[in-house]
Amino acid sequence: MEVSVDTIREFDDNKLIELIQCDDEDFEPIRIEADKVRRANYGTDVFLRGLIEFTNYCRNDCYYCGIRCSNKNANRYRLSKEEMLNACKEGYKLGYRTFVLQGGEDLFYTDDKICDIVSSIRSGYEDCAITLSIGERSYSSYKAYYEAGANRFLLRHETADEKHYSMLHPDAMSLNNRKECLFNLKNIGYQVGSGFMVGSPYQTIHNIVSDLRFLQELEPDMIGIGPYITHRDTPFNRFDNGSVKLTLRLISILRLLFPYALIPSTTALGTLSPTGREDGLKAGANVVMPNLTPVKYREKYEIYENKICTGEEAAECRGCLERRIERAGYKAVTSRGDVKK
Repeated sequence: MEVSVDTIREFDDNKLIELIQCDDEDFEPIRIEADKVRRANYGTDVFLRGLIEFTNYCRNDCYYCGIRCSNKNANRYRLSKEEMLNACKEGYKLGYRTFVLQGGEDLFYTDDKICDIVSSIRSGYEDCAITLSIGERSYSSYKAYYEAGANRFLLRHETADEKHYSMLHPDAMSLNNRKECLFNLKNIGYQVGSGFMVGSPYQTIHNIVSDLRFLQELEPDMIGIGPYITHRDTPFNRFDNGSVKLTLRLISILRLLFPYALIPSTTALGTLSPTGREDGLKAGANVVMPNLTPVKYREKYEIYENKICTGEEAAECRGCLERRIERAGYKAVTSRGDVKK
């Protein structure tokens, strides 16, 4: 099957399904084409984002997540503002020029607290991008964070199909609200990231096509996908993990659909495969997220089981990833790595 940036945009749903499900031998030229496209847009650069997982409290009860509010076995924690600023200080020394503040939907961090943290980081590191990944908030909240100095926001939609969404989330959560949040973020001016789980419980190939179509509608700057990984303390603890191979195929397809996108090669890929992150880069990804969270907290941010790199200090994590990136044939860079559209 011959596929390019120009031709894939004309594919109907059936053609996309055929592409996703084709033989390995037929798909390899598509992976090669995806790598050519990322090199044409971003060269061999792989952008490093310093990840700070600052709270594992969450008001939501998503059926797939280890930090869901009803998980009584979760060992909860919150970082102080000082701890977050120290993590940024260490990250800056290591060359990071993007900080990603990620956490559960923890309303302990009010708008005032988030704005104070963001503005403090902004005043200390004017040349850095600040990314938030803190879930669904109101338009006015998002606007306040933006005005305080946040540049980017990550909010994965997880699945774009209403019926499938209801199988993964309690009734209190709404796919329409999630989508509205994403369009609000774009309207405010953020660089916006979305994405979905690959192989989540009850997912069909048609669900995946719906995800691709929604992303075409949203036109996000960043697209994060990763294989679903089960957690013992969730209702889905007997479901199989998602497929690494399918995830890699979808990264290549996303690169062709969105040549400009910033696409991470995720920790979940590395958790399920020893070469998962390198393979993600070869499939078309161009971002990795070394962990800046203080080591004593890392194991507690367990959204899925057996997560890698929980025991490494920030410098070790940086060095390990840089070597992996180079072995895969790419170059780790420490610039902000803004989207090229």
